[in-house]
Amino acid sequence: MAMNRRAEIKRTTKETDIRLTLGLDGAGSAALAYPIGFMAHVLAAFACHGLFDLDIAASGDLEVDQHHLVEDTGIALGQAFAKALGERRGIRRIGSCLFPMDETLARAAVDISGRPYLFFRGGLSNLPLVSGSASFQTDTVEDFWRGFASAAGITLHLEILRGRSDHHKIEALFKAASRALRDAAALDSASPDTIPSTKGVLA
Repeated sequence: MAMNRRAEIKRTTKETDIRLTLGLDGAGSAALAYPIGFMAHVLAAFACHGLFDLDIAASGDLEVDQHHLVEDTGIALGQAFAKALGERRGIRRIGSCLFPMDETLARAAVDISGRPYLFFRGGLSNLPLVSGSASFQTDTVEDFWRGFASAAGITLHLEILRGRSDHHKIEALFKAASRALRDAAALDSASPDTIPSTKGVLA
């Protein structure tokens, strides 16, 4: 099977404008024109640890708040993930990761099942992360992953087992998720032409 699974998504609403390209079989490169600094930081980590090539140009109604843009980015990324996978033939389907980041331990488990579901237990304070004049609304992290799981058609469990810093918790969740997705999307050399389901379809 050719290792060139890529997809481009354009999502434009009255609230956001997102252009996103995702390559599943990449080198972990990220080109991000993204107006929320902390989200750009964790999206770059997502690309790096998943070995996904990710290109995003995004804007949104940040004068309202960050919710619309963060959630819509999750939706667009999930749409790209599903599109790049195609009929999901030959994939391993299941992936998981325990990711330690200093005092924080994050767990991610994914099933590329065709059945969208998110379990999220982030243990976040819901207080904003502040750096100079910039800030990030931590309560949008769950919105991002709910949009991603729904649009990608996957079952995704994300959980912080321990931790103190919201920064570390969020970043560890993105890294754990990308590692789990990387494993689940990997091609299985033992069954390269098989859709890994007794139903014969993952949709």
